[in-house]
Amino acid sequence: MDRELVERAQRGDESAFAALAVRIADSMYATAHHILRDTGRAEDAAQQALIDIWRHLPELKDPDRFQAWAYRIVVRAAYAEARHRRLWNLRGSSILPERAYAADQAGGVADRDQLDRGFQRLPLDHRAVMVLKHYVGLSNEEIAEALEIPEGTVRSRLHHSLRAMRAALDADARTSADGGRA
Repeated sequence: MDRELVERAQRGDESAFAALAVRIADSMYATAHHILRDTGRAEDAAQQALIDIWRHLPELKDPDRFQAWAYRIVVRAAYAEARHRRLWNLRGSSILPERAYAADQAGGVADRDQLDRGFQRLPLDHRAVMVLKHYVGLSNEEIAEALEIPEGTVRSRLHHSLRAMRAALDADARTSADGGRA
């Protein structure tokens, strides 16, 4: 992010904040959507995150850390939205960006569904780490900063999430190999 733009927005410049909001809105929504797996709830979380960013921007001590700070806020908004509406609507959602499906429509659907089933079994805090790592592309250090957790916790959550995903995929494969008998 442009440090000057962040500093101007911190001083209350609405046009500077509008420019920042345009730059981050899509990634805020995508992050919330991948964590919550529901379009409407993700829109609510992203909108709340943008409101919170505007309200709390003057409190940001280091404008160079704006991106990590903004991700922290959207993840918290997603957590709050999950607590607010405990019902999960898992239809039509995926942990992978839509453009990843374009190349292989036929074979990819089954793979995507398996990934979705494994991902839905993860706790919300593990989903957040997986999304920030594999969708947003943050480093472990950046994730730790964004979520205000130790880097070792990030590594642990990634490790356990990947193990849980592998176990879910293996279980699905064994069920398929047994012809659906379990």
